[in-house]
Amino acid sequence: MSQQINLFNPIFLQQKKIFSTRTMAQALGVLVLGVAGMALYANARVSGLQKEADAGAAQLQQRQARLVAVNAEFPPRQKDPALAAAVLEAERQLGALREVSSVLQGGGLGNTRGYAEYFRALARQHVEGLWLTGLTIDGAGSEIGVRGRALDPESVPGYLTRLTREPVMQGKAFGSLQISEGERAPPPAASAATGAPPAPAAAQAGAAPYVEFSLQSNPEAPRT
Repeated sequence: MSQQINLFNPIFLQQKKIFSTRTMAQALGVLVLGVAGMALYANARVSGLQKEADAGAAQLQQRQARLVAVNAEFPPRQKDPALAAAVLEAERQLGALREVSSVLQGGGLGNTRGYAEYFRALARQHVEGLWLTGLTIDGAGSEIGVRGRALDPESVPGYLTRLTREPVMQGKAFGSLQISEGERAPPPAASAATGAPPAPAAAQAGAAPYVEFSLQSNPEAPRT
């Protein structure tokens, strides 16, 4: 009868080293070089930032020095009470002038432009064979009256229509318009002794060669 005895023991086998001394030394060297490189880069970066900071501080000092010099040359002025009072008085006068201008533009004081524009309007609407015999304008210009004569009765309505369309006449209310024949002259006496020829029928009847017209803001009493 035989029996096998196993005398193998794993502890007696040669162990394989994963990290050798040389490998660890190389790794340590690489690590040291990396740390040294990072330190050099950090120092260069810090040096650049320090230079920028120094330059900024120098500029700030220069500007502060300029500010001090400007403040010394142009010190802030104290508020002048007299000047403030003058400004308030000027503002008060300006407000008063604006109120006056508002009253004038609103027509509260009546006619403020004078009467020249009325005469310009009458001159622009000149009609041959038509002339004016009277013009009345009250102080405020709200009431106006025009009287005249015309050789041709048919020219009167058109003349008055164009006249009332003038800008200065806008807004004026006319309550009376009369057109009538002119005053008749007495018929000439016939002279039988001299044997003068008889006058025409129109002259014998005393008919005026024109018509009279009247345009008034207020109704006018008819002439008798």
